[in-house]
Amino acid sequence: MKFGISKERKNPPDRRVVFSPKKLKDASNQFPKASFKVERSDIRIFKDQDYAAQGFTPVSNLNDCDVILGVKEVPIDALIPNKTYFFFSHTIKKQPYNRKLLQAILDRNIELYDHETIVKENGLRLIGFGRYAGLVGAYNGFRALGLRDGLFNLPKVESLKDLNALKHELDRIKLPNIKILLSGTGKVARGAQEILDYLNVKQISDALYLTSEFSEPVYCITDVMEYNKRKDGRVGNKQEFYKDPRAYESNFMPYAKVSDFFIAGHFYGNNAPYLFTREDAKHPEFNINLIADISCDIDGPVASTLRASTIADPFYGYDPRSESEVAFNTKNAITVMAVDNLPCELPKDASEGFGDLFLKHVIPAFYNNDSDGILQRARVTKNGKLTPRFAYLQDYVDGEA
Repeated sequence: MKFGISKERKNPPDRRVVFSPKKLKDASNQFPKASFKVERSDIRIFKDQDYAAQGFTPVSNLNDCDVILGVKEVPIDALIPNKTYFFFSHTIKKQPYNRKLLQAILDRNIELYDHETIVKENGLRLIGFGRYAGLVGAYNGFRALGLRDGLFNLPKVESLKDLNALKHELDRIKLPNIKILLSGTGKVARGAQEILDYLNVKQISDALYLTSEFSEPVYCITDVMEYNKRKDGRVGNKQEFYKDPRAYESNFMPYAKVSDFFIAGHFYGNNAPYLFTREDAKHPEFNINLIADISCDIDGPVASTLRASTIADPFYGYDPRSESEVAFNTKNAITVMAVDNLPCELPKDASEGFGDLFLKHVIPAFYNNDSDGILQRARVTKNGKLTPRFAYLQDYVDGEA
């Protein structure tokens, strides 16, 4: 089996890669029947010579590879027919802007595995950049706080070498006595929690958070059964909610009334209640004035997220009264950080972490007859057709969705 590490071609440029040079060498040692090639790249966080030093001479194309590994979407004109591809296709939620990409994948008889579809039998994701999105998203939220209120001046993450350098910058700041709400319990939320814990922000229970004032910065983690409740007043059930959330409504307002800073690290599913609406944000007791929306669902569950922001310009303001965008430091506005490609700011650490997971969970499946069903579950297309697991995308492919 010949594996190829693809050059990233999407704009804006993404410096991440599936395998760092050292991790690729580990993969080669663990699976001697596999061969690996690296396509030349002048933007990748690891230089071509770094791969050459590990014994992988960069090549001009991957035409003779069986499996091509990338991070972001491959431009249609760069897709090689009759190959197997791994990348984030951003098609499995029927994203309109990538319909033509999935159509081209089918037309060219490409076997697609979307990184998001690499899951356990229970549906939980096995690989991804979630931790790094959480780390960078929380840091960026504090950076916005410092800039807006004139408290401190943190540098952009993209200007820092790695995670250790990021933490060194955090060592220099002192937080005011604010109450911070973190939603979610997955990899994204845990990444954000790492930053909160590194800053020695005290974690407290829901009950204390909702009823008490503090003389130090504190945070509370809220999960779906805390910020949602059944409409009929019965006790909620998480599995029931995930299966069909339409019997639930938001219970976020009690948190919004006592929070200063909200870090949105949750996963939002179809038909789930919005956490807060534009009308909620107009409520005189709505207290949140800073939101790091790592989840970044546009014009959705977090009403202040009007658009995704960028690494170059990460902050904007949301005026609840006019329901419009304003400057991030406008008085009485909600400051919003909604960068949708946060791990790109920490490409070295993110790539190393991703490679660890990919080598652990995916590469073995090619050599153990897919004994855990990893490939079978993740396969989106085969032989020019959608696989049964992803047949729900057919109307999307046909242009009817």
